[in-house]
Amino acid sequence: MKLLLFTVVFLLFVAAVRGQASPSLSVLAITSPDSAAYFCEPCGNDCDTVAHTHEGVCPYCGMKLVRQTYKERKALLGNTAPTISICFYLQDGVEVLDFAGPMEVFSYAGFRVFTVSKKKEPLVAQGILKIMPDYSLADAPPADILAFFGGNAGPSAADTALISWIQSRKGGTQYYFSVCTGAFILGKAGILDGLTATTFHSSIEALRKELPATKVLAGVRFVDNGRVMTTAGISAGIDGALHLVAKLKGEEMAREVASYMEYDKWLPGQGLVVGR
Repeated sequence: MKLLLFTVVFLLFVAAVRGQASPSLSVLAITSPDSAAYFCEPCGNDCDTVAHTHEGVCPYCGMKLVRQTYKERKALLGNTAPTISICFYLQDGVEVLDFAGPMEVFSYAGFRVFTVSKKKEPLVAQGILKIMPDYSLADAPPADILAFFGGNAGPSAADTALISWIQSRKGGTQYYFSVCTGAFILGKAGILDGLTATTFHSSIEALRKELPATKVLAGVRFVDNGRVMTTAGISAGIDGALHLVAKLKGEEMAREVASYMEYDKWLPGQGLVVGR
């Protein structure tokens, strides 16, 4: 009876902490709160509350499993910082790897990722992948990070409604992130004024001409200005995303994500950090 009571209390606690039920929780032979199991490193997903009997990696998020008592896990979940949210703005014709690579990184690192487009209508990435955005500009929730990507970015950079939307969110946005020619969108919104930036290798000169108040660099994977990060084209977005994860959640987390993705080419410090 005591075992059943403790199990129910623990489940109710988890639901209260996470704000949702966790039907996948594996309840072990608990004799007291000091009983131990293996849990994934907190990633912000439902698997944070799944108990495993052996060490290894979480089959849901791929994070390393660590041994903890139920009491320790309860305390950890109760003290976990709020999940970092990141808004991916996607336009019709967006380059697939520009956004899909960073999406993989941020998702595995436990960020809350959601997609926004001008209208909540299907769009086609790179002419091959159909996508239904989560929100439109009209109903998109606030986010800690705003991210923009290349592939037909010109019309978006010239879209006054989008630019006004970006500017209206300056007060609540902590970081900006762009991949490839997504830098043109940030630039048009005034986010890159007086900063250093980079973009797709064949668009370097065009960005220099478009943004005379911005120092545009070639030959770097990413540029970190503190709150504003721009990356070179396509696969470079993965490097920039891992750098941002390391910055916000620690290098160990970034290394775990890179290892899980089998992204052996990532080297911390491969980009340029010009400010904090």
